[in-house]
Amino acid sequence: MADPPDETRLYPAAPWRMVGSLYLTLFRLRDAVDESRPAGVYGAAFVSYDEGSPLTYSELLVARPASKEHSTRRGRVEITDIWVDSPASVAGGRELWAIPKELCDFAFETTHTGPLSRTSWSASLERRPIASARFTDVSRAALRVPFKGGTWQRELPEGGGEKTADLTGTAKALPCRGRWEFAPDGPLGWLAGARPLASARMAGFRMSFG
Repeated sequence: MADPPDETRLYPAAPWRMVGSLYLTLFRLRDAVDESRPAGVYGAAFVSYDEGSPLTYSELLVARPASKEHSTRRGRVEITDIWVDSPASVAGGRELWAIPKELCDFAFETTHTGPLSRTSWSASLERRPIASARFTDVSRAALRVPFKGGTWQRELPEGGGEKTADLTGTAKALPCRGRWEFAPDGPLGWLAGARPLASARMAGFRMSFG
């Protein structure tokens, strides 16, 4: 009898055609943390991949602009830290695109009053906080606009080499109010003192990644 399939291998082939919402804040980091996290501008985002996506899950990521020698197109970033709550997403992200996904737990709540949305997120690892954030926005009332970008990722410890991926899509995007807290003793504690620059939400995005 054949062994049952490993659920972490049951991820879709590239590209992944995803729908959902993204909540983003840009931060300026004054001092370098290590080689892969130099001083500069970083984006921290919570993402919800919703029904209509081949995988549905929550995500917390931190990314920075890819260096010029690794960026062959405008808008390409390197994801330095990322967690999801889907084993299949972890496997697919690492094997297809060298995105260093790990698992954690999420709490998410949103309410709507007319066009106004209030949303709270939190992520924790083995019951220890990583980050939490609150957002207020009216992005659901925005016009749908196109976006595009991509990723460049350095080789993971398990090998496989450097990898790139492209993304294109549309979303209802507007600036919003965002407030973050990073656990000082958590894996994103290095962002606790970073200066927030701006926040935005992409509501109802439709995206092809990979």
